[in-house]
Amino acid sequence: MRNQNTMYRRSIKAAALTAALACVLATGVEIRPSAAARLTYFHSNGKLHLVNTDRNGGLQGIASVYHDRITANGEHMNPNAMTAAHKSLPIGSRVTVHNKRNGRSATVRINDRGPYVTGRVIDLSPGAARVLGVDGLAPVALTVNGRST
Repeated sequence: MRNQNTMYRRSIKAAALTAALACVLATGVEIRPSAAARLTYFHSNGKLHLVNTDRNGGLQGIASVYHDRITANGEHMNPNAMTAAHKSLPIGSRVTVHNKRNGRSATVRINDRGPYVTGRVIDLSPGAARVLGVDGLAPVALTVNGRST
């Protein structure tokens, strides 16, 4: 019952945000295109999520480093591999991660689920974090490249 209430409250919040945005647009208030482009919804696991996106529709947010032993697809975690965890992208997807602090970018393969902390969009393996220059947390932009074979 608690989980259904949580999902209901989240759907109410999403509907309220949509209604608020519609009211702002209906009143003729000018919204910068970059600001409007950052409000994007996506549906995952029966939930509606509001995420920050850039102008091209790519995800942006905070990246962190993770140290799991076994990943969601059953692999043993290789700390030197270019892998990452994401909540909703399909396992095997290739994602280009751009570090906004230093301009570095790298392509990683999604092989795990997470992060489970609000505001974080991706968990990087230690190897990927080293290449990107991430030690701890960093603002990043993600571009989904496709699915690997």
